[in-house]
Amino acid sequence: MKLNNRKDSPEKLMLDRIITGSGSSTRPGSKLMVLLLLLVSATYVVYTLQLISNSRACHVEPFSAVVRRLNDIVNSSQPLIILQSNQTAVIESHSSAPPPPPPETELHHVVFGIAASARLWKQRKEYIKIWYKPDKMRGYVWLEKPVKRLDDETNLPPVRISTDTSKFPYKNIQGHRSAIRISRIVTETLKPGLKDVRWFVMGDDDTVFVAENLIRVLRKYDHSQMYYIGSLSESHLQNIYFSYGMAYGGGGFAVSYPLAVALSKMQDRCIKRYPALYGSDDWMQACMAELGVPLTKELGFHQYDVYGNLFGLLAAHPVAPLVTLHHLDVVEPIFPNMTRVDALKRLQGPAMLDSAGLMQQSICYDKRRKYRRADYTAYAFNTRPVSRHPCQKPFVFYMTTTGVHPITNMTVSRYESHRVAQPECRWKMANPGDLRTVIVYKKPDPYLWDRVSQRLFFLIVANIC
Repeated sequence: MKLNNRKDSPEKLMLDRIITGSGSSTRPGSKLMVLLLLLVSATYVVYTLQLISNSRACHVEPFSAVVRRLNDIVNSSQPLIILQSNQTAVIESHSSAPPPPPPETELHHVVFGIAASARLWKQRKEYIKIWYKPDKMRGYVWLEKPVKRLDDETNLPPVRISTDTSKFPYKNIQGHRSAIRISRIVTETLKPGLKDVRWFVMGDDDTVFVAENLIRVLRKYDHSQMYYIGSLSESHLQNIYFSYGMAYGGGGFAVSYPLAVALSKMQDRCIKRYPALYGSDDWMQACMAELGVPLTKELGFHQYDVYGNLFGLLAAHPVAPLVTLHHLDVVEPIFPNMTRVDALKRLQGPAMLDSAGLMQQSICYDKRRKYRRADYTAYAFNTRPVSRHPCQKPFVFYMTTTGVHPITNMTVSRYESHRVAQPECRWKMANPGDLRTVIVYKKPDPYLWDRVSQRLFFLIVANIC
């Protein structure tokens, strides 16, 4: 019986051996393993108890209840409070007023970069004096070397000297490497870091801007996006030789601030990739293509790759604000018997009275005498055929004076016939050569281009004397 009482279970014998250290000598670390096992078990128990004590009751809402609660939040006029990472964020509900739109683009938001030549500066600066207003505009004239500046020339932009571009390769034997310097003017105009800039506008020293119409055009576009705005040449040959997707710099173009920043980061590398291009406009268009920004065409920018008299082009101006005139050294004065500069100064009179209506005219047709439309291939616009008979030549009237009517506040412009020798013609009507003066009354409309474009009709009073 004693032997049976002393007989223990195998599990108890094994535990006794582990605790007392007796047993097989092949397990010397068994005691240590048990201690580690007990420590891990105790840690697990403590962690589980702490997790249970800190847990909360969990209630899972049905999907319909979640949707209902979200709808209540959206439709509520109270602000939605979101707690995240120990921070509080307040999101206004949909019923709150939206943020006010940014103020309209004005002249002080524009910076002009004028490409000029020291050799031609003496005569070309007279064009800039006509349109540039230092008290309202910002900009720089960029020259290749210093020029003498008179003390009384305070109505010109500051003069800057372009960075040396001799390190850039130039392989076009027909052009001049000064084009590289001119192509970098937008980037260099960005560098001074002027504040509150929305647009950089490029032009030549023989380009005249109608600043009010420039602003009308730029207001159509979001200055926070990338825009490259300008126009083509009037010559098909120029567009074919260069590009139909390129803004001609002499006619002027505008680059939004974000695009100017992007251009400044890559333009030098871009110029080096195309050493065989001809002019500054080519590089600008090539770099814009690399940035993925196409040309936005505006008909009011005029390159005028033509020679001679501009009367026909100006009289048939497209239904668009007149923004620029270019190549003024190679065309005749826009008013006869005057110098080019004096003729442009005369244009400033109506521009100040009603810039939106500048070059916008009504056209009258004699339905009994229709002209065929010529299909010449030299220009990118319709041209009138040369008169086959001297008596079919048009009678031309030029503006002489402008003013404002003291009672009606309408603009009053006076046009005189251009006195040139006319052939003796037998007319079946009153002799049109007897018409000497045309007076046009028009109500100014600064919001003309905010509506659908159409030709204007004026009240015309003709005085025959």
